[in-house]
Amino acid sequence: MGFTQQLSLKGVALRALAARELTRTELAGKLKAHLTPETESALEPLLDEMEAKGFLSDLRAAQSLVHRRAPKLGAQRVIHELKSRGTDAQAVLDATEQLQSTELERARAVWEKKFGELPTDAKSRGQQMRFLAGRGFSSATIGKLLRKSAFDD
Repeated sequence: MGFTQQLSLKGVALRALAARELTRTELAGKLKAHLTPETESALEPLLDEMEAKGFLSDLRAAQSLVHRRAPKLGAQRVIHELKSRGTDAQAVLDATEQLQSTELERARAVWEKKFGELPTDAKSRGQQMRFLAGRGFSSATIGKLLRKSAFDD
């Protein structure tokens, strides 16, 4: 029995989950490539078993993504990533509340690292606004951040 022996469907699932937290939808997508006609009916019971044993959790996957991505990205971009990964709706709502409450502080940290000083003309203001918008910060947050009063507190 060498490394050429093919992993069982459960083995593939455990290996994928060992790499990082996955949502149920993501794991199902990874496992579909390994399905055979004989194992096709085993997918849903395997996913249910993984959830029951605590190996698979949409909430944990959402928290992991938020923890990794939030320091560099705005709420809109992180929420989009959560939804595109098939995260449970309740986990997305929880993450949205958490991200929106810290949006200005996170935007300020990203802005200070990249620019560090308020724009002096329209060109540099536009550049800074586009950069922050590209990172997924809301226009309201960007407006607050680039007003001089945002730095007076």
